[in-house]
Amino acid sequence: MKKYIWDSIVIVFGAVLFALAINLFVIPSELSEGGVTGLTIIFYYLFEWSPGLVSFILNAILLIAGYKFLTKQTVIYTIIAVISLSLSLHLTEGWNIDSNEILVNAIFGGIFSGVGIGLIIRVGGTTAGTTILAKMTNKFLGWSISYSLLFFDILVVLSSYFIIGAEKVMITLIMLYVGTKVMELIIEGLNPKKAVTIISKESDTIAQQINQKLDRGVTVMNGRGYYTKQAKEVLYIVISKQEIMKLKKIVLATDHTAFVAIHDVRDVFGEGFGDMSKG
Repeated sequence: MKKYIWDSIVIVFGAVLFALAINLFVIPSELSEGGVTGLTIIFYYLFEWSPGLVSFILNAILLIAGYKFLTKQTVIYTIIAVISLSLSLHLTEGWNIDSNEILVNAIFGGIFSGVGIGLIIRVGGTTAGTTILAKMTNKFLGWSISYSLLFFDILVVLSSYFIIGAEKVMITLIMLYVGTKVMELIIEGLNPKKAVTIISKESDTIAQQINQKLDRGVTVMNGRGYYTKQAKEVLYIVISKQEIMKLKKIVLATDHTAFVAIHDVRDVFGEGFGDMSKG
């Protein structure tokens, strides 16, 4: 119960930050946004419809249509996020900051929105809208949630070209990129991990060096070369980004012909890493 209460507080805080991004930086600079929020801004520019009300209606429709792709907990968290976002957009409507620097506004709009959405997604919620589509593509296609959001957001932003013009569309794209990078930082943390696959004739020596110099465990898997039909040992290790150069030096010093593949890892749990119950 404590976890649900804390998650709900985080979601509300994230929704407030996102609403502030829209009302403090985006609308005063006549920029656009992605997803459902981008559509609400377009309607605001065209008809002066309340962003809070339009956001609630559109997100509610999309949530009803896509709830089956979300877990029960995610649906509950998303409802909290949608209500919080709509109320925040309404309550902060008309707020402004004395800044006429459109690029500065775009950067801070991206930071606020990236932190806000990142917090909501990190605890398991969504803001409905294109976030549901991003969750679907992440589940079925393996796309990164942050870049899926960027893809769908760009589609909406480009549609605002005829309303805000080419220059502000380009500045909006800069804001979305900043928001995406900040969101990634919030979702993945400050210390992303790397998974490394190594195939070498000196696999035993490399594994010993990794264990001694990096103090990391190594998983040894049996493989076979398709062309040569020779049995090979495949090493698999998860390390921090800062340890990549040390690992490369170990491999290079032992076997400069070794095959090394480095992969990005979003979450790592288990001995030597995080506790899954706190992830």
